[in-house]
Amino acid sequence: MCGLRVTTDAGRVGAVRGNPDDVWSRGHLCPKGASLHHIHDDPDRLRRPMVRNRSGDHVPVSWDDALGEAEKVLRPVLDRYGAAAATVYIGNPVAHNLGLETYVGALVGLAGAAGMRAYYTPGTVDQWPLNVVSALLFGGMWNGPIPDLDRTDHLVMLGANPSASQGSMLSAPDIMGRLAAIRQRGGDVVVVDPRRTQTARRASEWVPVRPGTDALLLFAILHTLADRDWIRRPPHLDGLVAGLGDVVALSARFSPERVEAPTGVPAATIRRLAEGLATAQHPVLYSRIGACTQEFGTLATWLVFVLNVALGAVDRPGGAVFPKAAVWSPMFMKPPDQDRPGWQFGRFRSRVRGAPEVLGQFPVSCLAEEIDTPGEGQIRALITVAGNPVISAPGARRLDAALGGLDAMISVDSWLNETTRHAHVILPGLSPLERAHCDDLYWMYSIASCVKWSDAVFPPDGRPEEWEIMLRLAGALVGTPIPDVDVSAMDDLYTQGIIHTACQAADTPLFGREPSEVFAALKGQGPERMIDLGIRVGPWGDQLGQLPGGLTLDEVRLHRDGLRLGELEGGRLAEVLTTPSGRIELLHPLLAADLPRLADRVDRADDELLLTSRRHLRSNNSWLHNVASLMRGKDRCTLLINPADASRFGVADGQQVDITTTEGTIRATAEVTDDMMAGVVSLPHGWGHGVDGTALEVANAHPGVNTNLLNPAALVDVPSNTQVVNGVPCRVSAVPFAG
Repeated sequence: MCGLRVTTDAGRVGAVRGNPDDVWSRGHLCPKGASLHHIHDDPDRLRRPMVRNRSGDHVPVSWDDALGEAEKVLRPVLDRYGAAAATVYIGNPVAHNLGLETYVGALVGLAGAAGMRAYYTPGTVDQWPLNVVSALLFGGMWNGPIPDLDRTDHLVMLGANPSASQGSMLSAPDIMGRLAAIRQRGGDVVVVDPRRTQTARRASEWVPVRPGTDALLLFAILHTLADRDWIRRPPHLDGLVAGLGDVVALSARFSPERVEAPTGVPAATIRRLAEGLATAQHPVLYSRIGACTQEFGTLATWLVFVLNVALGAVDRPGGAVFPKAAVWSPMFMKPPDQDRPGWQFGRFRSRVRGAPEVLGQFPVSCLAEEIDTPGEGQIRALITVAGNPVISAPGARRLDAALGGLDAMISVDSWLNETTRHAHVILPGLSPLERAHCDDLYWMYSIASCVKWSDAVFPPDGRPEEWEIMLRLAGALVGTPIPDVDVSAMDDLYTQGIIHTACQAADTPLFGREPSEVFAALKGQGPERMIDLGIRVGPWGDQLGQLPGGLTLDEVRLHRDGLRLGELEGGRLAEVLTTPSGRIELLHPLLAADLPRLADRVDRADDELLLTSRRHLRSNNSWLHNVASLMRGKDRCTLLINPADASRFGVADGQQVDITTTEGTIRATAEVTDDMMAGVVSLPHGWGHGVDGTALEVANAHPGVNTNLLNPAALVDVPSNTQVVNGVPCRVSAVPFAG
C-alpha cells in the first residue's frame, strides 16, 4: 500500500525509496518495501519451474515440461479418487499479490464444485476469531471497524504490536508515529501483552497479562463499567444494538477480584483500566493476533467489540469506525454456500478429527492427519500456493513427514523451501517488481480511502503470471489436462461466474443488474479486468457507465501517486450492517456456548510455564529470512525468559535451554529479560531453516528453531478453530555449558 520510488539502471534496481508524493504513505517505508529489490535479485529465487526427479532432487525444466509433469502426477489421483482426494493450502503472501489474490478463488471455487471438501490457510493460525466475530456481530466476515488513531484520546491495545506488524487489520502509514501523536496531544496508549514489546515501551503503560486470559480481563473491565454506571448509550446507536444488556449481565460473575489470579492483573489495575476508558472523551480498544491465537481468542476478540459498544465508541469519531474501500472486491460477498440469514458453522466435519468447519475451513493442523490417515476421503494430492506450512503450521513435525507420502504435490512458489522441497512440481511466480499491483483488500481496514495502480517495473519475459497458473490448475480439477487449458476462455468463465453471483447477491453493488451487460462493459483480462470492475462499482466508480465522470481503472492509471478519495469518519454503521436484524448482534449462541469453558478457566491452577510466539519487524514472518541485509546482527531466534524464571530453572543469559511441550523438545539460546512477565517465555515464529533439500543460502545460515514443532495440533480456540500458539504449557531446562 505504501508508495515506492524504484530507480533502475540497465535492467537492475538502483534503489527503492518511499515516495514522498504518495497520497497515502507520504514517503513512509517499512522493511518489506525497502527489500523488494533484494527479493527480486535473490539468486535463490526460482526463475524456472522445478521437477523432482527419481533421486529426489529438484531440477529446472521448461514450462511445457513442468505443466506436463504436473498433469502426469495429478491426473491419476483425480481419475481414481476424484477432487475429494485433493486440497489446497493458500499462504498469506497471496493477499499481497494481485494476481493470486484475485484468481486463487478460481482454483478453490472450481475445486469445491468438483468435490474438494475444504481448503487450508494460515487464517486458522492468526486472524480467524476476528473474521468470526465480524460475521456474527456485523454480518460480514471482513466488516470489522478499526480504531480511529488520529482522533482517539485513549487507546487500549491487546496482543497487538504494530512496531513489528506495521498494523494488523489496521492500515496506517507510520503507525508508531500516530501512536506517539496520541500521547503528544494529551492522550494515553495502554498495551496489554505478556511481553513488553517495542510498542509497549513507547506506550503510556504496559499491563502484563497471562496468555489466554484476555477474555477474563475484558469481562472484568465490563463488570466494572456496569458496577460504576459507566455504560454509555449514545443516541447514534439507538436501535442499532441488540444484546448489550445480556452481555453486561454475564459479566457479573467476572469481578476484578475473581479474575486477578488467573490473569495476573491486580484488581486495582483492572478498575483503573476501566476508569481510564470511561473518563476519556474518545476511548477505543483494539486487539490483534496475540489476542486471537490463544485459548479464548474468539471471546477476547468479541469482548473488545462489546466494550467498544458499551463505551459508545462504535461508529463514532475517535472510536471504532468503519473504513470505506474505494475498490469493491468479490471477497466482500457472503459466500454462496452461506445461503441462509445469519452465518452457519459446523455444516460438515473433518474426516479424522471430526473438527467442525468454520467459515469453510478446518484447523490448519488437520491437514497432516488428513494426508497420513488411510481410508475413504484420504488426501492424496495437495496444491500449495505461496505458503510454507511446514514452518507455519502447529504440529509441523507430522505435516513434514506426511507431505512425503503424497501421490501428487504441486507448489506455486518462488523458493525451494521447507515445504516445497516435497513438491513433485514447483511452478514459480514473478517477483514483486515483475507484476502490476493495485491493492483491493487492506483498504477495507485503512484510515483513508485511496486507490492506486502500479505497473510492473520489469517485464516478465514471457513467463506466465500467477493468475494464469491458477486458471490452469483450476481447469485441471474439472477435467481439462493442464497443458490444454484455454487460459483466456477460463478467465472469461471465471469473471462471468463472479459477476453472475454478484448480480444475484443482495449485499453487492451489482445486485439486480444484467450479468451480460456488466461483463460487456469491462476492459482487458485477468486482474486488470477484475480491478476495473471493483473500481467502477465502488463508492467513487462510474457504475459501469451509469455515472459519467466516476472512476475507472483508466482514470486511476493517470494518477501515479494515487487518489485520496475520503477520510475515516463515523456515521456508516447502518450502511455496513448486514446482520439478519440490521443491528449489531452482540450475543450469539456460538459465543454463549463457550462461556462455561471460560468460567472454568477462573479456577484452574496457574503453576505451568506458558510459551508464546512473537514476530520481528525485519522478518515479516519468514518471508525476509533470505535477505542478507535483514539477517545481520545478533541472533533473533532466542527464548525470552524473565529473570525470576531464569533463576528458578537455573538458566543463565546466553545459555542453551531445552523447551518441551507435549509435542516434543527443541533447543534454543536463552535471553534473560524483564520484558517478559514471570511465568511466560517466548520464541519467535517463522524459523526452522537449514533443512536438507532446500535452497535458501542466507536463511539456512541463520536457521533458528521451528516453534511449531512445539505447538500442539489439537489445541484450538473452540468457536473459531484457531490454533493456540500463545499460552502453550511448556517446561524449560538448562543445558550444561560445554566443558
